[in-house]
Amino acid sequence: MLHLRMIVPPDRTDTVVRTVEKTVGTTHLVVIPGAARNPAGDLVLCDVAREAGDALIGRLRELGLHREGAISVESVDLSLSKRADKAEKEAPGEGADAVLWEQLTDATHEESTLNVTYLAFLTLATMIAACGVVLDNAILIVGAMAVGPEFGPLAGLSTAIVQRLPRLAWRSLVALIAGFALAMLVTIAFSSFMTGIGLFETSMLKAERPNTAFIYHPDAFSFVVAVLAGIAGTLSLTSAKSGALVGVAISVTTVPAAANAAVAFSYSEYRQAWGSSEQLLLNLLGIILAGTLTLLTQKWLWSIQKRRMSRMSAR
Repeated sequence: MLHLRMIVPPDRTDTVVRTVEKTVGTTHLVVIPGAARNPAGDLVLCDVAREAGDALIGRLRELGLHREGAISVESVDLSLSKRADKAEKEAPGEGADAVLWEQLTDATHEESTLNVTYLAFLTLATMIAACGVVLDNAILIVGAMAVGPEFGPLAGLSTAIVQRLPRLAWRSLVALIAGFALAMLVTIAFSSFMTGIGLFETSMLKAERPNTAFIYHPDAFSFVVAVLAGIAGTLSLTSAKSGALVGVAISVTTVPAAANAAVAFSYSEYRQAWGSSEQLLLNLLGIILAGTLTLLTQKWLWSIQKRRMSRMSAR
């Protein structure tokens, strides 16, 4: 269930209440006249099944409530109510499959912001991966993948393409390009420092590396895994089940590829650097393509369900 808290201009309260009442899957409607002070208005509360949430939010936006009032949405972890159970049964579809497009856009917008925290995590992840590739240590590689925050901008770019949001697309693209550029430059400096103190050696990079050689030897499987991870990651972001996102992070070799390219470049191993760059680009392309196609499919399926809900509400 979702809990909606709305601040409504008094002259639109009746319209908003009727909209809530007509939406299949809503319950626990509460109206408190004159409770809101900033902005001034009536306070309207309700619960709605997740699968009906996007339709209701869309209708409230059509009424201009987000401009002259406010709409706040929270997830309800536990609701002990027969009315809530009935509302969820009446709403078509399953809550885990429902996509809240406003929530997705807002989340990816935040995750795609180029800020100090994002740059710090991406840079640290790349430096950890650099240690992993030099030592041929798979554990460090997995750890670096888990730390890397790059899936946010990738999901933001897919969302921007599907929702036709040029500002989000530009923000995501800048975060990806600037983030990886800075992370790789710092990793080059880090590699030179580690070489200077005797912890990194050229021979370590050139040696047989059975655990990490795949990073600079991209093949068809690299793209296939990236596509599958992109689908899983997008489903994790759009559904109520988000636990799979960590698994997605450690399924693709974006950060390790960037790290190997940086270390190889610092040692003038341009063949490895180029192979790692190909791996990085393949993974980025695969994730973006998969994310975009997944969202388009979900949008098409949701349009079918939305029409069903409209027919049910009209009865």
